[in-house]
Order: sequence, then structure tokens, then C-alpha cells
Amino acid sequence: MKPLWRLNKYLYKYKGLLLLGILFTVISNIFVIIPAQLVRLAIDYVVESFSIFKPLEQGGMGDLARDNFLKYVLVFGVLILVMALLRGFFLFLIRQTIIIMSRRVEYDIKNEIYEKYQSLPLSFYRKNSTGDLMARITEDVSRVRMYLGPAIMYGLNLLILFPLVISYMVMVNPELTLYALLPLPVLSISIYFVNNLINERSEKIQRSLSGLSTFVQEAFSGIRVLKAFVRENDSVRDFADASEDYKEKSIRLTRVNALFFPLIMALVGISTIITVYVGGIQVINGEIGYGVIAEFILYVNMLTWPVTSLGWVTSIVQRAAASQTRINEFLDEKNDIISTENIKTSIDGGIKVKDLTFVYPDSGIKALDDVSFEIKAGQTLGIIGTTGSGKSTIANLLMRMYDPKNGEIRIDGKNIESYNISHLRKNIGYVPQDVFLFSDTIGNNIAFGLDRPDQTIIHQAAKDADVYQNIVDFPKGFETMLGERGITLSGGQKQRVSIARAIAKEPKILILDDCLSAVDTKTENVILEALKKIMKDRTSVIISHRVSSAKLADQIIVLDDGKIIERGNHESLMSQKGVYAELYEKQTQAGESVDNDL
Repeated sequence: MKPLWRLNKYLYKYKGLLLLGILFTVISNIFVIIPAQLVRLAIDYVVESFSIFKPLEQGGMGDLARDNFLKYVLVFGVLILVMALLRGFFLFLIRQTIIIMSRRVEYDIKNEIYEKYQSLPLSFYRKNSTGDLMARITEDVSRVRMYLGPAIMYGLNLLILFPLVISYMVMVNPELTLYALLPLPVLSISIYFVNNLINERSEKIQRSLSGLSTFVQEAFSGIRVLKAFVRENDSVRDFADASEDYKEKSIRLTRVNALFFPLIMALVGISTIITVYVGGIQVINGEIGYGVIAEFILYVNMLTWPVTSLGWVTSIVQRAAASQTRINEFLDEKNDIISTENIKTSIDGGIKVKDLTFVYPDSGIKALDDVSFEIKAGQTLGIIGTTGSGKSTIANLLMRMYDPKNGEIRIDGKNIESYNISHLRKNIGYVPQDVFLFSDTIGNNIAFGLDRPDQTIIHQAAKDADVYQNIVDFPKGFETMLGERGITLSGGQKQRVSIARAIAKEPKILILDDCLSAVDTKTENVILEALKKIMKDRTSVIISHRVSSAKLADQIIVLDDGKIIERGNHESLMSQKGVYAELYEKQTQAGESVDNDL
């Protein structure tokens, strides 16, 4: 239960609903017990009345006696009906308080988890899968809600009804109470074990369903590849195999579920038989009336569901505790990316990197080794290097997605860690290599970094990124809805929309992380010409493996295996005839070769 203690703050928050739920549970259970006593009184009244009816009938008063008897029987019937209606009304109120409380807590927990997700650093997402993140905010929260709703509701009902009913039964007949309740502990233990089997098999079904969903998602996401390699039939066969596994697990669960209600009915039946047998002997001996047997049978049936629910509630609590433990693991995650001084002053864009060394905490890979450079406000830095040389790591560090263990980064002379993180990132326009566009309109994607969408700014950003004409050619223009991850657009269009999104918020620092890799040379030149105007008086960092992208830079550094091996501008690096010049010649020749082939 310890992991569930964390939920007490929510129970306290909604204590009004919880207390009302407890009150309504007590009242509803009183209206359960009273009808059983009315049934006993009614049966005893009928039996006693029948014994004096014959003499009255013989004395000529039969019709009058019958009318009086029926009148009182009708009164008993109406009272029992009223009690049932009142109980139903209060059961409705119980669900309107406790179940609604659980739904509100579910809403709060999901918001708390999602807010926590948003605050965690990039390293957290590198070591945790998206599926696991989704499971904790959906399946695990649903299990916790079952504890806060049905488990508390039925648990309260058991705690209130059981003492009330048992005390009344003992007051009426202690011996018969003992015999009547003998099968109920066996019932509770049996239900507990059956529920464990059900939960175990349900878990397997859930994992199988998760695997099936993942398979289908991948198949639909990669449908182009499937068709290109003519693997449709193999995909159908694999899906059939996965579905067969799911079907077999579902059938096994159904077989266990089939035991549930027969088990309950059998043990309730045994309890009823014992009550009738022992009660019958006591009636014969003149110890009790006929009505007591009927009353006790009703009591046994009243206790059946609460006792049955004991095993079910125990199982829910166990599953909720396991789920809350998983939720707590993420809620207890610490964010090391924090601001030391929370500075929100305006940023000009001067960047100074000194003795920067960085090792990725999750993989242990050393990405940067003693890197130092400086960019004055309004200047452009080009970073050239092959895959794995550490180019993108510099972008991540400038965005404070990670913090370096050694070395420092200064912006406008202040340590980057002293700036308010949101303020810092709002002043940086970032265009990643792996473009991600949301399933929204093109206009909203471009306006993503703006506090308030402005059509003038959106259109100008699209023109600067050389994607305006492509957009207006669509039937709905900027209102065109993009498919999942921007699948409606071509690779080049997606990257240009991503550039437009970065420059729309008019950042002081612009970071282009190999963002022109998916466009052809002609389009690259057009975008670079547009970027010349965009980068004017704005600090820019162009990260690329293409030398042509870095030609615009005032200063260029060449990275290899996390170290700077060359630095200078385009002309000086070409005159050195080193790695940069070699790359330039190779890429220029490759470009000419492609142009000739075309």
C-alpha cells in the first residue's frame, strides 16, 4: 500500500465527495437491512394470522379477517418497495460522489504526469521508450483510478454492511449466524485466487494486444516500404500469427472467467441450504419462527457480493500499487537542467564556448573533446564534420537540452546556465535534421513558436524559407492539413516548413542542424540566398556535412571525432588544403557529376 499513500493528497482535495460517499453508503445499507426485517415480520404475521383465520372463518368473520390480513400484507409490500427505491436512489448518489471523485483524480494525475513529462530533459526520452511513456499515463493511471473508484466504493460497502448485517444476525440468532456464514470465507478466498488467474491472463492479453497494435502501427507507417518490397502477403501472414496468439490468450481468459459466477452461485447455494436446514430444525423445535429463515437467506445474499468483492478489491489494490509504483518512478525523476539565476534580459546573441567536453550520460559516448570557439553577435558560424563528429551535440548544448560536465558556454558574457530556460529557448530558432511536423495545418505548424499567430509573419517566414509558392499552390493553402509527421509534404518541403517555423519567431540566435540535407543543390542555393537576408544581424550556427552550406559563414570549424581539427573562413581553409578543402572538392565534383547525369 505504500506507493498508494501518494494519492492521499487527492483524497484530501476531494474529501467533500468522499465523505458524502461514505454517508450515502451508510444510508443505503440501512435501507438494505430494513426490508429483510420487514420480510421476517410479514412472514411471521401471515403464519400467525393463518392460525387464527380458520376459527374466525367458522365464526362468520372470515371476509373481515381476510381484508384486514391483506391490508397489512399490502402495507408490508409497499414499505419493502419504498425501501428498495430509497436504496437505489442512494446507490446512485454513491456513484455520483465516489466514482466522480475517482474520475477527477484520474484527470489530475494525467495532467500531473504530462506536465512532468514536459519538464524532463532530453536524456530522459533517450532512455525511455514512447510506448512505456504512453502506458504509464494511460493504462497505469486507469488501474489507479479503479482503486480510487470501485475499490474504495466496494471496500467501504463491505466495511459498513458487514458489521451492520452480522450484528443484526447475531441479535436475532447467533447459532444460525455461524452456520449461515461458514461458506463465505471460502468464497472470498476462492474469488481471490480466481481473480489472480484472471489478472495474470489479462496482463498477457494486454501485452499481446500491445504487440499487435505496435505491429499494425509499423505496418501502416511503413506501408510504402512494404509495397515497394512486395511484402504485403508476409505482413498479412505475420499479422495472422500475432492475432492467433491474441485469440488463444483471450480464450484462456474466457475459460477462467467462466468459473467466476458458477463459483459464487455454488457457495451461495450451499450457504442457503445450510441456513434452511439448520433454521428448519430450530423451527421444528420451536426456537424461531418461519420468518427468521427468510430473513437470514436475505442476509446471506446481501453479504455475497461484498464478500465476493473482497477478493476482487484486493486484486485491484495490488494492481494499483504496482501501477502507482511505475508512475512514481517517473514523477520522482529529477530535472538537472535548471536555471541558476533565472535571468530574462534581452539577448544579443554573442556566443563563447570554452574547453567544452561532453559525454552522453545514457550511452557513455564521448561526443565532444575540449572544443572552444567564439561567435560575435550577428556573425555566422559554420560547423562541418562527418556523421558522429559531434556537430548536433553542439546544437543540443546551445539549446540546453543537456549540460556539459566540463567546460562552459557563455551567451552575451553570461553563463548559459544563468538564463531562464524558456527565455533562452524562445530566443533560439532551431531547425533539426530530423524534421517533425504536427498533424495540423501548415500555417499552425509555422506559427508553432509564436504566442499569437500572425498571418503576416507566417507568410513572410514561408517566403524567406522558399516554401510560400508550394503552400499557396495547395487547394487550401496555409489551411492545408498535414498528415502524420507531415507525410503530405515532400522531404524538401518539410525541411523548408521547419525553417519557416524557426524564423517565424524572429530569434536572436538561429541554429540550422543539417537542415538542407534533404533538398537538392538548386533548392539549397535558393534557400541559402534567402537565408543570407534572414541571418543578417542575427547570430547563426550552420551545422552541415555539406561544405556549400557553410560557405556563408564568417567563421568555419571542422570537427572530427569530437575535436576541432581546422578553423577559419572559406578562403583560408581552402588555402590550407586540408580536410575542408578535400571535402569541398569531392562534393563539388559529385555535384557536377549529378548535374551532368541529369
